Amino acid sequence: MAKISFTSALKRFFPDLKEELHLPGTKVSEIMTHLEKQYPGLTDYLVDEDGSLRKHINIFVDGQLIHDRQNLSDSIKENDEILIFQALSGG
Repeated sequence: MAKISFTSALKRFFPDLKEELHLPGTKVSEIMTHLEKQYPGLTDYLVDEDGSLRKHINIFVDGQLIHDRQNLSDSIKENDEILIFQALSGG
C-alpha cells in the first residue's frame, strides 16, 4: 500500500485527517477514490467539477510532482510515498 500524507494546511479544513494513511491503488485517481470514502468531501476540495486537480493543490509521488493533473492517471507503486500539498499564497 502507498503511504499518503498531507500538509498541515489541509487539517485546518479536515481536522480528522490522519497525518499518515496507507491506501491501496495503482493510480492517483484510485487513491482519491479511497480518500473520499474515508473523508467525504475531501476530493471536492482537491479536484474541480471535471475531476482535474485544483490549481492550489499539488500531489507528489516519491518526491516528484504528478504529470497528469486532469485525469490523475499517474502510476502508484506498492511502497510509494504520496504527499498531498495545498499551496498557500498571500502576503
